[in-house]
Amino acid sequence: MAEIHSTAIVRGDVTLADDVTVGPSCVLDGSLGPVTIGAGTTLIGNVYLQGPITIGIGNTFYPFTCMGFAPQDFGFDPARAGCGTTVGDHNVFRESCVIHRATTDEGPTTIGNHVYLMNHTHAGHDCRIGDYVTMAGNAMLGGHVTVGERVTIGGNTAIHQFCRLGRGSMLSGGVSTTGDVPPFFLVSGFNFVGGPNLVGMRRQKFPSDSIEDVRWAYKVIYRRRLPPFAAVEVLRERADRPIVAEYIEFIETSKRGLCLGHGLEKRPQVHADPHAAAVEAR
Repeated sequence: MAEIHSTAIVRGDVTLADDVTVGPSCVLDGSLGPVTIGAGTTLIGNVYLQGPITIGIGNTFYPFTCMGFAPQDFGFDPARAGCGTTVGDHNVFRESCVIHRATTDEGPTTIGNHVYLMNHTHAGHDCRIGDYVTMAGNAMLGGHVTVGERVTIGGNTAIHQFCRLGRGSMLSGGVSTTGDVPPFFLVSGFNFVGGPNLVGMRRQKFPSDSIEDVRWAYKVIYRRRLPPFAAVEVLRERADRPIVAEYIEFIETSKRGLCLGHGLEKRPQVHADPHAAAVEAR
């Protein structure tokens, strides 16, 4: 039988595996839709889950995690259950992580397997997060964001609604993107792809020929400053290479357009000395 603390509240349609642990002051609300939690999952305390939500095995929820609530969408009726939220296996949700349920009928907000979401991370409604994704503290995903497997998102980083982050990509801390980030590339500034994520690929033990394909694809897409349709035509020279074919498919299916790699305006300099600023203006 599941271990449920005396201060926890369990109401409505809630199904718990026999070895689930529900800590103090947790709330499992199955009044709007079913709450189902798989084996080996632990809710440490002060966790609030609202159905419909399905959670797999071996997950750990730290205090003040809130999951399955109505999306932050003015047009959504919070009394509507919708498709809810689905969580895979062996994930860790640290303190104050917030994930909202879906707004559309196309499927639930989805978290994959072996995902690590650190403190105060947020995934908006209808997000799709793949396996082995890491989000550092205060990272945020707008609604409808798709995150490929093994993506790393730095702290205080924001992803615009409807963006896609290709598998193996990495976003440095304190940056943002309003465009799609191709696979295995590194976002090192605001809307700026600074190069391929070579360190990540080496850590994942990619063969040298795959790493070379990513280097070449980066040069074609960003260094040559080609429009996307022209870059795709050049990429077709190596379309028989699986990773290059992945870039072609990614670009052709992009709706937001790609995150930039060049042409950014130089930020204005801030002078402590007003006289220096006046001289520069002249």
